Order: sequence, then structure tokens, then C-alpha cells
Amino acid sequence: MTPTVPNLTRHSLLCHPTGQCAAIRAMDVSAAVSGNGSLVLTFCLQGDLSGIRLPAPQPPSPADGLWQHTCCEAFIAAVDGAEYREFNFSPSAQWAVYDFNDYRERAPDFHALVAPEIIFTPQADGFLLQATLPRALLPAGEVFHLGLTTVIEAADGRKSYWALQHCAAQPDFHLRQSFVLTLKVNAS
Repeated sequence: MTPTVPNLTRHSLLCHPTGQCAAIRAMDVSAAVSGNGSLVLTFCLQGDLSGIRLPAPQPPSPADGLWQHTCCEAFIAAVDGAEYREFNFSPSAQWAVYDFNDYRERAPDFHALVAPEIIFTPQADGFLLQATLPRALLPAGEVFHLGLTTVIEAADGRKSYWALQHCAAQPDFHLRQSFVLTLKVNAS
């Protein structure tokens, strides 16, 4: 199934200077809230797919370590708390959700009760990955700060790190100051 890409504001992801990928011309993402309060993220890579390692298709299921390969990600925090949630979306259809009490302080007892929906579509000049997060997966609150990111594994195994904003000398998607997109989500 090809994802529906609404006419939304697209936000460019910037490559961290420590790791470039010649196969990518551009990487961007859009974020929208559906009528039922779900968050829909659409990642769009423009480039030469032969220069990128894509994980093999898998049944949709939770999996750890997805960020070690080509993977789209979202970091979502309510504006008034230190807590945040990390989401990993693999082109393989696997996913992960992690809950954090504070910077890299993982909540040990968190388990996602519902799954995100991932639609991956290879294209002649790149790919689209659309991830839909049901409201039940999002942190408590109605206004969020988002850090939207992607890890790209090149054909030679090197990685490049893409984000709305990089705030450190080394790639670190967990830094709260890089959660620069603000979005209001209905509490339904």
C-alpha cells in the first residue's frame, strides 16, 4: 500500500557533519495529527537507494537495536515535563517504543500496549516511510516537542545521522534542545 502524503509542511532533516552519505540528496519529514488524535509522520528520502542498506522486510513486530541500521525515529516529550518517548520505525516494518524519565534514563517497566502502523514505499528516487502513532502510544499531554530523526546505513556500512537540529559535537538524538518541532495533539 502506498502511503497518502498530505500537502503538509515538510521539515528538512540535516545531516550531522560527522557522517555524510553521498547517496542522499535530501531527507525531510512531515507531522500531522489525524481526527482521532493519532500522530502521522511521513519521512521522505530522496537519493540513490542502491547506495543505502535497507533491512529485509519482516512481519510488523517490536524489535530492539533498529537504530543500528537504516531507521526513522521520533522523540516526543510533553512541553512541561522531563519525560519523553522514543519511537523507532524500520523499513523492515519492525518498530520499537521506549519511555524515558529524563535524559537517557529509561523507564524499566514500560511496555507499548498498541503498535504503530508503518508503511514503507521504495520509489525510483528514494523512499517514503509513513508511521502512524495511535494516541495511546503518545506521552500524556496535548502539546508536544518533537525531535524527528533518521539513521541511514550506507552500502559500505557507514552511518549518517539526520535530525531537525543537531546540538552536540557527536550525534545525540536524546538531547532535549533538539526537540524543536511543537505540535498540539487532541487528548481523545
